[in-house]
Formats: sequence, structure tokens, C-alpha cells
Amino acid sequence: MAITAPRGTQDFLPEQTADWQILEQKIRQICSLYGFGEIRTPLFESTELFLRGIGETTDVVTKEMYTFNDRGGRSMTLRPENTASVVRAYLEHKLYGDPKVHKFYYMGPMFRHDRPQAGRYRQFNQFGVEEIGSKDPAVDAEIIAMAFQLFRELGLNDLVLHLNSVGCPKCRPIYRQKLLDFFADKKEQLCDDCKARLEKNPLRVLDCKEEGCKQAAVGVPELTDNLCDDCKEHFAKVQEYLTKIGIPYELDPRLVRGLDYYTNTAFEIMYAPLGAQSTVCGGGRYDGLIEEVGGPATPGIGFAIGMERLLLTLKEQGLLPPVEKKQPVFIVALGDAAKTEAFSLQQQLRAKGMYAEIDTMGRSMKGQMKSANRLEADYTVIIGEEELAAGQAQVRDMATKEQVSVPIDGIVAYMETHKKG
Repeated sequence: MAITAPRGTQDFLPEQTADWQILEQKIRQICSLYGFGEIRTPLFESTELFLRGIGETTDVVTKEMYTFNDRGGRSMTLRPENTASVVRAYLEHKLYGDPKVHKFYYMGPMFRHDRPQAGRYRQFNQFGVEEIGSKDPAVDAEIIAMAFQLFRELGLNDLVLHLNSVGCPKCRPIYRQKLLDFFADKKEQLCDDCKARLEKNPLRVLDCKEEGCKQAAVGVPELTDNLCDDCKEHFAKVQEYLTKIGIPYELDPRLVRGLDYYTNTAFEIMYAPLGAQSTVCGGGRYDGLIEEVGGPATPGIGFAIGMERLLLTLKEQGLLPPVEKKQPVFIVALGDAAKTEAFSLQQQLRAKGMYAEIDTMGRSMKGQMKSANRLEADYTVIIGEEELAAGQAQVRDMATKEQVSVPIDGIVAYMETHKKG
């Protein structure tokens, strides 16, 4: 029986990774404009980090994590998201001792045992940013603007920001009680998951996609009507900044996101042409997370983008630029002595930054020329016994079919002045 990739995972072959590299290059370019530096965290962490950081009532923790005991009996989990890991690194390396705003970005694989579907996998890649150290609402607007600039430069223009505030520890308990009162006589309408959520974190009921739960929540008190004065002021200022820079948004009082650590600003960016599954970015503020995992009270905010889903969107919309194919110098060698010379010449060209290839399949001259054509070589260098004896190679421009004789020890210099790219 053939061994295949596990369900919900996939291989990316060279012709596919070229598209990834285009996206990654654009991401790095945007991050540098905003002063974000790359952070790389382990693929697995102590399970406790995610229990405390993400929240024990979330679907991610209760249903989706890949958790295992290592050889020492310690519970470890493949990272289902990266914010908690970035916060752990921030604390472990005592970055809070440096009184400045820390800006991180990351790209890499995450793991969730979810039902695979278009653009969503059990091993998937995320690009995300975390900005830690400032509660200024300008920071909220900055990272939203960053996501918008990335999408727009990729060609996604029909974007709408859904925006909400989920309050803070001062005003949320009051709203929590209002939710409990509201759902007191509607509990039987809720799904089993939401019945459990109602006891532990009733705000999560608003995030449920089950139709019965949606119906039960009709007329629920809106969170933004129950914010404290500080949260109202913060939320109003975020909106002011967004309006000033021309980012369109819709207030969405039902938007609470799926993780427990969010406070104040929560947002999702929708790309309308995708229809029902239109969310391409989600994020928010998490001012209590660092304290929750054992650090000093420190504000933070971030977002994450699923890279497979983004690439699928770009492909469907015809927005991926054609991959620029590099054309090699192909050295045709006839005989063992000529092949040794060709091998040396190949390495000399590469040392000068030029793409070069030789035949390693024992093909005839005709077969080697076919290989050169398949690779779309712009030049071929032909070395046979006669050329080797004379110290002269035949250099053919594959576009014009012109062929000239060039000293073998002068091939590198010739290519430096003639090669097109």
C-alpha cells in the first residue's frame, strides 16, 4: 500500500513554491515598511501555554489541538496559532525590560485537527503580526492599515473591515451577566457546545455558526452598548484614525473572534468576491494575555492571515503574477574529458551568479540540445573533442541561432557581457 501525505496536509512542488515565494517577498516588503522584524518560534510548545493563552473553552483547545506526551511524560502541543508562542518568547527573553513597542511578524506552519476544506488544512501556514507594548488606538489602526496595504498591493481591492470592541475586564463582567439573563429561557435552543459555553464564557455563544444558536441570539444586547467609558473612547479613536486614512469599515456587534484572549478592538477583513467564506484576515487586541501567561500587565494587538487561503484567492482572481523563469547557460559536452571541462565551467559560471547546467543523464548531442530547449536556455556552449583540443568552444545564441567560437577560458567573461538575464 502506497504511503501518502496525511489527510489535511499537502506537498508543494517547485512550480507551486514559486507562488509562495512571491507572496512571502511581498509580505516581507510590507513588514519592513512598518518596522516589523521576523520572529521564529518552535513548532511545539508546552500544552499549558495554549490552555492559558487561548482559553480552555475555545474550539481550538477543546476540539482541534494536536497534543502528545513527549518521552519525559510532558504534555506538548503542535502550535495551533502563534500569538501565545510570541508572547512566551517575549517573556522568556525579558523583552518587557526594554521600554519600547516591540513589532514582530511570523510566517510558518500551524496545526489544527479540523475538517479539511478549500483553502483550509490540518497543517496550514499563517502570516501574522504582533505589536506589543502600547495601548494607543493608533496602534490598532496601524496594523489594520498594514493588512489593507498588503491586500491592496496584491490586487485585492474589494475589501471591507468588520469592526467591534469586546470590552475589557471592567465592563465585560456586566455584559456577561446580561448575556446569562438573556439566554436563561433560551438555553434549550442552543447547541451542546453553546450550552457549555454559556456557563464558562457566554460571549462565545455569539460566535457560534449553528442556525439554532443564531436564532436564539436574535435581539441579544449589543456589547458596544455596554462598554465602559475608557473602552468607548478607545473604540471611537480607532474609528477616527481609520476614517482619516480612508479604510472602509462596518461596525459588527456580533464579532467576538474565536479566542478568549481578545479585549477591546476585534476585527476581520472580508473580501467580497469570495462569497460566504469571505474572511481573509482576523485579529484584535489582547491586553490581558501577557499577564495571563505569567508576565507583567502589557498591552498587545495582532492579526493572522491564512496563507493557503490567500494564495487560493489570488489564483482564483487571476492576481498571481507569472513566475519569471530563469534561463540557463547549457553546456553540451561530448566525451569524458569534455564533460570534466564542462563541469568546471558550470561551477565558474555559477560562482559569477549565472544559472548554468550540464547533462548528467548520458544523453547524445541531440538529446542534450533537446534538454537545453526544454530548460529554455538562452545560450548553449558546445565542447567536443575537437573544441577541447583547440581550446575553443562553440557558443550558440538560442534565440538568434547565431554561433561563434570563443576560447574556453574566455567563456565566463563572454557570458558576463552577453547573457540576457
